[in-house]
Amino acid sequence: MSADETVGVVGGGIVGLAVARELLRRRPGTRVVVLEAEDRLGAHQTGHNSGVVHAGIYYRPGSLKARLCTRGRDLLREYCAEHGLPYDEVGKLVVAVDAAERGRFDALERTARENGVPGLRRLEAAEIADVEPHAVGVSALHSPRTAITDFGAVCARLARDVEAAGGQVLLGARVTGVRREGARVVVSCGDARHPVDRLVVCGGLQSDRLAGLVGGARGPVIVPFRGEYMTVRPAKRDLVRGMVYPVPDPRYPFLGVHFTRTVAGELEVGPNAVLALDRGAYRRLAMSPRDTAAVLGWPGFWRMAARHWRTGVREMYGSAVTSAYLRTAQRYVPAIGSADVVRGRTGLRAQAVERDGFLVDDFVIETSDGVTSVRNAPSPAATSSLAIAEHVVDRMYL
Repeated sequence: MSADETVGVVGGGIVGLAVARELLRRRPGTRVVVLEAEDRLGAHQTGHNSGVVHAGIYYRPGSLKARLCTRGRDLLREYCAEHGLPYDEVGKLVVAVDAAERGRFDALERTARENGVPGLRRLEAAEIADVEPHAVGVSALHSPRTAITDFGAVCARLARDVEAAGGQVLLGARVTGVRREGARVVVSCGDARHPVDRLVVCGGLQSDRLAGLVGGARGPVIVPFRGEYMTVRPAKRDLVRGMVYPVPDPRYPFLGVHFTRTVAGELEVGPNAVLALDRGAYRRLAMSPRDTAAVLGWPGFWRMAARHWRTGVREMYGSAVTSAYLRTAQRYVPAIGSADVVRGRTGLRAQAVERDGFLVDDFVIETSDGVTSVRNAPSPAATSSLAIAEHVVDRMYL
């Protein structure tokens, strides 16, 4: 097709806007329209995450996550510098607190080194305090280039880039239908119709439903997890200089409760990972009948629950009891306890789960007949967004 074709992008989060920008940069003259269901951009995962720019420590070498996180980190750092957006390399410690974690810790170090994490150092117990004076452990990996930013501000800047290049960004444009009319795809948003030559779906928490509208397979299905943060009171917020993380459990694509500074100067603890029953609400007890039915009606959920119910119970208990929530975090920074925090914000993670009950760990991007669907893009999707955009546009025009 010619460069003056029309491309629709569903989703006004950081990934969708990055894709729209990349299309306009690479193919000037393309008519690009971004369709966002909410009344603002970055309303869900983009606007509710920790702001961490990951360095690539965790991801299976050779995977899309590993490749696109490495590329995306560099692109994001340059983009923030170009546009005067916050980007602070505060650094991260991943801490093993006892000998029982040595095996997982050593495996994590091998992964990080294979992924080329810049500046990575292994620290022994006596060296930890040189980086984080109040952290404790038997070993740690120090990633000095791990950074923090404001992904909401990045999202807003991407939208301005799209509009400056001639693209449209439409708010309140909730997709209700997609159908083929000859060689084109017609996207319906209520009474409005948007005929496009190609379509990119970056639906985040609604990615499985949107994929269904464009003829994709039912699975994997999004099972949302709520991530709750605690905010450390001002008296102790300076006890952590950058970030302190646990050694993650390789059975889960979650990184565990950790300490993270924000570009606003606060110190947060979290997030946990509790099953959520509403994809669009951030209240702790929110429940949507439709979303609940979607979770309970997916065989993969029950298979996942059968394997991991004990972990689920622990997460729910920690959600309800602040002292239990902080108990794990205190293993790494003992000086910050339940009296030193208040409940903070909440986020939702769109976690894809296969029919067999396994949690999808890598990014999943499908292309068929002019439609590209981003089916799974959890963390580090924000870090990787500009690289994901490159990858998506490459796939569109193979």
